[in-house]
Amino acid sequence: MPTVRFLDRSTPPHIFTLIVLAGISTLALNIFLPSLPGMTAYFETDYGVMQLAVAGYLGINAILQLLIGPISDRVGRRPVILGGLVIFLLATLGCLLSTNIWVFLVFRMFQGGIVAAMVLSRAVVRDMVPADRAASMIGYVTMGMSVVPMIGPAIGGALDAAFDWHGSFWALFAMGAAVLWLVWNDLGETAPLEGRTFRDQFAEYPELFSSYRFWGYALAAALSSGAFFAYLGGAPFVGAQVFGLTPSELGLFFGAPAVGYFTGNFLSGRFSTRVGINRMVFAGALANAIGHGINLATLYAGISTPYTFFGLMTLMGLGNGMTIPNATAGALSVRPSLAGTASGLAGFLMIGGGAGLSALAGALLGPGTGAFPLVWLMLMTALGGILAISLVILRERQVGVPSI
Repeated sequence: MPTVRFLDRSTPPHIFTLIVLAGISTLALNIFLPSLPGMTAYFETDYGVMQLAVAGYLGINAILQLLIGPISDRVGRRPVILGGLVIFLLATLGCLLSTNIWVFLVFRMFQGGIVAAMVLSRAVVRDMVPADRAASMIGYVTMGMSVVPMIGPAIGGALDAAFDWHGSFWALFAMGAAVLWLVWNDLGETAPLEGRTFRDQFAEYPELFSSYRFWGYALAAALSSGAFFAYLGGAPFVGAQVFGLTPSELGLFFGAPAVGYFTGNFLSGRFSTRVGINRMVFAGALANAIGHGINLATLYAGISTPYTFFGLMTLMGLGNGMTIPNATAGALSVRPSLAGTASGLAGFLMIGGGAGLSALAGALLGPGTGAFPLVWLMLMTALGGILAISLVILRERQVGVPSI
């Protein structure tokens, strides 16, 4: 591993900087969620239109991930991350000054520039260390992404109570400025720049896109995380309509997967180098499926409660915490010189596919369905994750690639 000196931009970044980059990209998504009803009234619009601040943001995130990776492979990680942060800051100011819902939504979409922080924090790790160690470091980096969902909405709710919805966006601006300062002073360039043109890069894409191993790793991550996105789309309905939880009770139960995700990230950071990423991905995908299988059994047995339903979701979080960092490291290792592109494409599959599964979960649930459609959907996606990593392992045996 190259020498790292904190706040010395002539060296690669400290892991603290990478954790902060991953965390702020998640915080931008969920800190203002408690303010949505108030923002609906402020902008004199419908709640469905106001929800575009979430759905549209996710859509822009998915598209940008396809572009950010190749650009960073060409010009470097540092300028793209800095540029994304500057766009985020300007867009946040635009949101704060908006008095029209459509103007607000335009600036909200531009806030998606912060996705460069999430995509490239993983690519930077792969630039710095080999695949097995990259999985370990990515596990620690993404721990920030597991903590934020637990505390972000609570912080946003407190800021809304004190300053209305503007409080959350002023907080995002202040934190974005602090992260920009940190990146400017700490993040040295890590991309193996070789002076290739975009045409040269595109000529190499077929090698990445035709790789069974890349698609296996990317789909393992996307399908495992897909169960979580389905949960986001369906669990509020299940909590309120099936178990009769109040909003405050649902808020307490809803964070259960984040506890498991934090634990899974820690296990990835602790054991990936020793155990190997393929075994960690398989174990994580298996834990994910086992949790949903048991949940489904309790539903059919008629003994499901909020404690069993949400409690078992910690296994989903645990599985994702083990699967995602390791599968991501594997996808980025297939073609290290295209690590940014691979990170962006894998992220697109996760976010884009997850958005679709979230919408599907909402569509499947309705009066009289209970929780069955949601749990079946999550179980099927989890089993798909097991299949994907199994095909990677089989492929490596066929072509004689050492298992990692």
